[in-house]
Amino acid sequence: GLVLGIYSSEKDEGAAQFTSAGDAFDRLVSGKLRELLSVCGPPLKKGKTRMFHGLHQDFPSVVVVGLGKKNAGVNDQENWNEGKENIRAAVAVGCRQLQDLEIPCVEVDPCGDAQAAAEGAVLGLHEYNELKQKKKPAVTPQLHGSAESEAWQKGVIYAEGQNLARYLMEAPANYITPIKFAEHIEQKLRSFSNVKVHIRPESWITTQQMGAFLSVAKGSSEPPIFLEIHYLGGANTNDSPLVFVGKGVTFDSGGISLKPSSGMDAMRADMGGAATICSAIVTAAALNLPLNIIGLAPLCENMPSGKANKPGDVVRAKNGKTIQVDNTDAEGRLLLADALCYAHDFNAKAIVNAATLTGAMDVALGSAATGVFTNSSWLWSHLYEANHNNNSASILTGDRVWRMPLFEHYTKQVTDCPLADLSNIGKYSRAGGACTAAAFLKEFVTASHWAHLDIAGVMSNKDEVPYLRKGMAGRPTRTLVEFAARLSQDSHS
Repeated sequence: GLVLGIYSSEKDEGAAQFTSAGDAFDRLVSGKLRELLSVCGPPLKKGKTRMFHGLHQDFPSVVVVGLGKKNAGVNDQENWNEGKENIRAAVAVGCRQLQDLEIPCVEVDPCGDAQAAAEGAVLGLHEYNELKQKKKPAVTPQLHGSAESEAWQKGVIYAEGQNLARYLMEAPANYITPIKFAEHIEQKLRSFSNVKVHIRPESWITTQQMGAFLSVAKGSSEPPIFLEIHYLGGANTNDSPLVFVGKGVTFDSGGISLKPSSGMDAMRADMGGAATICSAIVTAAALNLPLNIIGLAPLCENMPSGKANKPGDVVRAKNGKTIQVDNTDAEGRLLLADALCYAHDFNAKAIVNAATLTGAMDVALGSAATGVFTNSSWLWSHLYEANHNNNSASILTGDRVWRMPLFEHYTKQVTDCPLADLSNIGKYSRAGGACTAAAFLKEFVTASHWAHLDIAGVMSNKDEVPYLRKGMAGRPTRTLVEFAARLSQDSHS
């Protein structure tokens, strides 16, 4: 099979314009492709497709996909590079159509941006069907032609990283327990000589005095795990690392503050923070990025039992602060509090944590962007610039971030607590829930470059991102990778 791109004409009338690969193929078939396109209906709109059979013996099936306008670049209103997004979406649709025909190998037109085309193909074809007897046929997308093979390969690595996060998030909670999560990541990193993986047991967590983390874990019969990854890609292994921290609740029932049963199955993905940061490190290792990264993932289940946290209990975090657990379903911040304290042991260049932390984040931004709370304009510019091409200030990955406030206003709402130093929910309950959660985390941070990414809104995909199938999204793995890549290039950091 072959996927070829075509641009919309600038004017409503007039012939559509092929990409250079499309032009070359049309010449190969003596102009038949252009002829067929002109007689079989109106010009192809963005994201729409036409399929042709029997044009060429090497490619019995050819899908032509609409790429939109040729010079679609930066859309300042949308905060992304529209051209790249159009390519990802179009290629994904074309590849899926050929998959439906059970064609095992698909060549893809680079469409002028081989990395975006590879991402569209590899992300668009991914589906979690491990546990089904009837599976969709496996399809291997390949670059059509050889001109942009390096960019294509980079796109494949980026997309496979996000697919790893999607796999971990989508898998049922009885398949991805804390220990199985850690072992899966260890196995993915086994082939890299510059990576060390430590799977820390409950006894280690206890010696670290991570009382907040342990208080969540004790409600479940699954023992907690603290996963620690050291990727030493920097020229000097003593260079200050970038530290990634991810919330790893492999199933979140809410604990004694039990969640409603409707939709609770989606809480198998409440370890999305751990999944994205670990997948970003796997990707960084595959790309051989020249910097040191440490990944920290506290992994456990949040379950109701006779041993579980009770509303009103007070627990003590690693830094000595006491926390009144007013709602056991605000558990992610308890894990992160201890992990953030531990992150300060590494003389970090920057600390970035990711977590499916609050339903309030989903209410605020929906699935359009990850909410970022940070104490550092330098770090924000890097995270944001990681989405932007320095030349044209355009968003690169299409997986957007949006800055949220870290005002003292919110801090007062978590420190005004009757029994302890902090309450784990804001005193006005639902008001500004994502912001009070971030203010809570800030109480465990002394580093001057820290960012908290609340990824609850981007956890899953219904149909908002056209190149991802329905299910867990693995966002914003590619943005984290791009951020790390930018940081590794920044000689002034």
